[in-house]
Amino acid sequence: MEGWGGLTSGRDATQAEMAATVQSIRTAVRTHSTRFETSIPLIASENLLSPYAKELLVSDFHSRYAEGKPGERYYEGNEQVDEVERTCLALARRVFRCSFADVRPISGTVANLAVLKALAAPGDPVGTTRLADGAHISSASFGAFGLRGVKPVYYPWDPATMTIDPVGTCRVLREARPKLALFGLSLFLFPMPLREIAPTLEEIGALGWYDAAHVLGLVAGGEFQDPLREGMTVLSASTHKTLPGPQHGILLGETQDPAVVQKLESAAFPGVTSNHHLHTMAALAVALAEQVAFGAAYAHQTVANARALAEALHRRGFDVLAADLGFTRSHTLAVRMAKEGGGESAAKRLADAGLIANKNLLPGDASPKHPSGVRLGTPEVTRVGMTEPEMDRIAELFDDLLHKGRSTEVVRAGVAELKRDHTTIQYCFGAGEAAYRYYDLVGRDP
Repeated sequence: MEGWGGLTSGRDATQAEMAATVQSIRTAVRTHSTRFETSIPLIASENLLSPYAKELLVSDFHSRYAEGKPGERYYEGNEQVDEVERTCLALARRVFRCSFADVRPISGTVANLAVLKALAAPGDPVGTTRLADGAHISSASFGAFGLRGVKPVYYPWDPATMTIDPVGTCRVLREARPKLALFGLSLFLFPMPLREIAPTLEEIGALGWYDAAHVLGLVAGGEFQDPLREGMTVLSASTHKTLPGPQHGILLGETQDPAVVQKLESAAFPGVTSNHHLHTMAALAVALAEQVAFGAAYAHQTVANARALAEALHRRGFDVLAADLGFTRSHTLAVRMAKEGGGESAAKRLADAGLIANKNLLPGDASPKHPSGVRLGTPEVTRVGMTEPEMDRIAELFDDLLHKGRSTEVVRAGVAELKRDHTTIQYCFGAGEAAYRYYDLVGRDP
């Protein structure tokens, strides 16, 4: 009996240890939620889910598999999944006015991998932008490009316009003659010159590919360029930035070539996904429905806020890029922090004071770990109802911390005061719900 008692005691001790571990995880996540509720998040690639989209993340869809296409599954029990996915696809085609949509990629990078698998072979040249000029890491040799084994062909950059040089890009495309040419950025201030480049793509027989991860909601809301109307064949994106949906991916296209559609579909499944995270697919369907209802107003205010924040920082002596061009036409602005100690130092000091941003490479930088810039974005502050007056106050807090030498504690108090009246979700069904609520589903500690 003593032996059995020893086993029981050991098991109880292990369970108690793991229960404490679970509780520590819950505590960390709750602390994180509280931190962001009292901070001003300015990460250009982040946003908040609506309550109706969020509830689907903990639904039974999370536990199920649905390989294949609606009506052509490899698993039984998918009737409701098919219903939701068909709705999601129809909404995607409606929002982006396109003939092809696939919502099986589970992230933006996975969507990019699908395009590369479908439309480029290992060793092929593929046009793209350099990382220092704002490209996403998936187009780097250590990202999706390297994984697929394609050879990047870099477009020339024009720092005066903060986008690629269209004349030089057309020259590079004619020389390299890639089958696939990628456009789109992670530091995305202005539309790219797609209309000027499209005739060259047609001339050399290349397909245009646009990575809209950052600007997807702005494209949908009519506040940015419309790449499928400007010569692009396929659009890939994540769905949680200016489109305030779940962390998922999407492929969109406008082509009359059934072979291209078939290649993209087979690349999405079974090429780069098996089960495609049905709970996030359902949340994406809700986000797309909310885009139809609220997206234009949200996109307009997001861009207005970005320009207002850029102007307010510029007035206070910050080196905001592209001042002569109005700073930005998107949700993003870029600030060179040379006189404030560099991007790495400035981002850390800002975060300590509750102003959450990220260091970022700017044109001319050599080290991604020690860049000169900070990237700021307005998707989340817009989502909680901030408008132009709040952007001016945010710029004042930047100035207090980085120019006037106010203490971190004083600035943090100012941040919390500003955020106090902006903690509910807007531009969605269920507007007015707590934006940073931690959902305690069990109601007790483990």
